[in-house]
Amino acid sequence: MKFAWIMAEGANWDRKKEIVTTALESGIDHILDFTDVENLRKLGNFSLVSDVEGADIVLVGRNSEGDGTLMIPEDLSQSKDLAAISGLKRKGKKVAAYVEIKSKKHEQLASRLGKIADYLILFGTDWKVIPLENIIANLQKEDVKLIAAVSDYKEAKLALETLEYGTDGVLLCPEDTSEIRKVAKLIEKIGSESYELKPATITKVKPVGSGDRVCVDTCSIMGVGEGMLVGSYSKGLFLVHSESLESEYVASRPFRVNAGPVHAYVMTPGNKTRYLSEIEAGDEVLTVDKEGNTKSTVVGRVKIEKRPLMLVEAEYGGVVLRTLLQNAETIRLVGENKKPKSVADLKVGDKVMVYLDKGARHFGMAINETIIEK
Repeated sequence: MKFAWIMAEGANWDRKKEIVTTALESGIDHILDFTDVENLRKLGNFSLVSDVEGADIVLVGRNSEGDGTLMIPEDLSQSKDLAAISGLKRKGKKVAAYVEIKSKKHEQLASRLGKIADYLILFGTDWKVIPLENIIANLQKEDVKLIAAVSDYKEAKLALETLEYGTDGVLLCPEDTSEIRKVAKLIEKIGSESYELKPATITKVKPVGSGDRVCVDTCSIMGVGEGMLVGSYSKGLFLVHSESLESEYVASRPFRVNAGPVHAYVMTPGNKTRYLSEIEAGDEVLTVDKEGNTKSTVVGRVKIEKRPLMLVEAEYGGVVLRTLLQNAETIRLVGENKKPKSVADLKVGDKVMVYLDKGARHFGMAINETIIEK
């Protein structure tokens, strides 16, 4: 997942307060600062990137003037920063190496530091793409997160999209707080997933008795056409609609998906599934709209109650899918016409939207393996 950090250092207190508050409100929770740490901690809960005592991620690479300019020895293995990072890693610390790219030698040192640091922050004054491409290529197989220091949305977009992969993140040094919101939206957009939905034909609808069913209440409002991908088989999931519609029986609850019984799978970020019984407050699930576009959504509460259940079976291209849902008028799937359809009205021959997975799953992760589900 792509991410953004915010540089607060270099601004006066009032400006820092505005920057950090905007960052936290935008969902960015990593702040780089050295001089106002105690006061900034009072503004909210975030991870501090710094060289001060108590930093969550220790920053290595600032010189005494704090500008990131390194004195580079001829023999890179003799770098003081290399030694410092190695020592911190032995102590179990998370480390971010900070390198200002001024020459080919700096680029080579950055690649060397990236082999041992957890994060590598790259700052360039007169470069845009080429050195970044080189470092990405050199460290592609290393377990390090690459971060480009940028000043605005335009530079952030370039860094995150360089080559096929781009950097893992950006360190935004904003002149205008509006850039923070724009970059946060960019990160959200890049991180969103899309699922191709297919119209499967209903082949069976049958009451099956009672079971423990799960309502997933989220911290977001879902609109008409939105819900979650849920099902009994990992090879294919049904788009179960949110309770965003009014009913003569109950009020609208647009934050809720009455998802199904405890054993069912639900799609979560990163194309992973989890059992509904595992989901709890603070977890993330994917909400999916009728076009297959997704958003990562925080779970606020999960309700498990014994309710009458209905088996729903559908078929697409020879693949048979099943799920169980609460037998109630307010529970809906999404029809081929992209409109919600109550399970109380489902009939054999109707078409509902499903997602078909190409592979199998092991512990929720997609794998290339044949698994029989029935």
